[in-house]
Order: sequence, then structure tokens, then C-alpha cells
Amino acid sequence: MPDLTPQVNVLADRIHAMRGDGRRLLVALAGAPGSGKSTLAGELARRLNAQKCATRVVQMDGFHLDNAVLTDRGLLGRKGAPETFDSAGFLHLVQRLRERTEVIAPAFDRARDLAVAGAQVIPAEAEVVLVEGNYLLFDAPPWFNLAPNWSLSVRLEVPLQDLRARLIQRWLKLGHTRVAATRRAEANDIPNAEAVVARALSADIVLTPDGQAADGP
Repeated sequence: MPDLTPQVNVLADRIHAMRGDGRRLLVALAGAPGSGKSTLAGELARRLNAQKCATRVVQMDGFHLDNAVLTDRGLLGRKGAPETFDSAGFLHLVQRLRERTEVIAPAFDRARDLAVAGAQVIPAEAEVVLVEGNYLLFDAPPWFNLAPNWSLSVRLEVPLQDLRARLIQRWLKLGHTRVAATRRAEANDIPNAEAVVARALSADIVLTPDGQAADGP
């Protein structure tokens, strides 16, 4: 696991500088599948909570359409592509999260490959919500409607060859053979990653695997 300390330092400092008026901060952690969004979100949440800044993580993956729905639509093999999410429902959740009230959200169980409704509570006292997902800064309808909701937007940039290795490893950990893992990554995950990169909206901060952070354009 790479050392995320430099990235966590940069983001925690920026978030602390934005606090103080009582409003909830929504921080988007966007990037291609396999870019490390979930890991970074977890580490950043731990840091902020330890610093007495109440923080929760919400995953876009909780809005995956169920496999039965995807099968009916002929999309099961493309799970993870933009059209395989309840994008309107996710946008509605993000808009609700802007208000500093309790919000109930779904979560994604990767081991069972399904979304679980009502699986997490974002309490009213949560000052920061870290939202992580592939399409948070995606220049296509309706995803581009998310951008105005972010207090701070962050994009993780990882070279495609590194993403490929990470995505294959993800399937290997779930028990697939190397042939099957490679096939799944190349048939679906990598095209999704290429789409995220090709249609990326600008971010306030861009993070690279070497721990560098730069302000976006």
C-alpha cells in the first residue's frame, strides 16, 4: 500500500482552512476505477475524525443498479459504466447532503456485488462528507450536475498501465483466475477508466501516485 501521508496532509489542511461557518463541506474524491479513491477516503476520514472534525464517507457505488435490473437491460457485462447507476438518485442524495441534517444512504457490498439500501447514517453533526466515486467530475449528463455541489473537488490521476494492474489484482482477490480477472478488467473496467479520463471536468486539486498535489486549472 502506497504512503498516503502527503496526500492526506494536503487535503486535511485544505479542509480545515474551509471550516468555520457551520455549513457542511462536501468533498468529492473522483477518479478512474482502481485509482485508490476508497483507500484515500478512509485514511482522510480517520485523520479528520482524529482531529475532532466529524467526517463520514459516502460511496457512489451504493447507487449501482441491481444485477437483475442490469440483466433485464442487457447491461450486466458493463456494470460500473455510467449507465449502470441510478444517477438521478445519486444526484438527489448529494443535494440532500448539502443540508446539515441526518441523511440515510445506501452502501455497496463488493463481496456480494450488490447495493444495500439504508446501510449508513450520515448524522447531522457530520461537518465533512467525503464522497468518492468514478463519475463525480464526469462531463456527461446528468453527471455534470454534480459539480456545483462540491465544496472541494479532488481528482486522483493514475497512469492507465498502473490502473490495469490494480484492476486485475482486484478481481484476483475476489477469487477469479488470472485469465478471468484479466478478461473482466480489459472488457469493462479499463474502458470505464478511459471514459473517466477522457471526459474529466476540472478539479480544485489533482493528486498523483507519487504524492504530489497541484491546484487544478
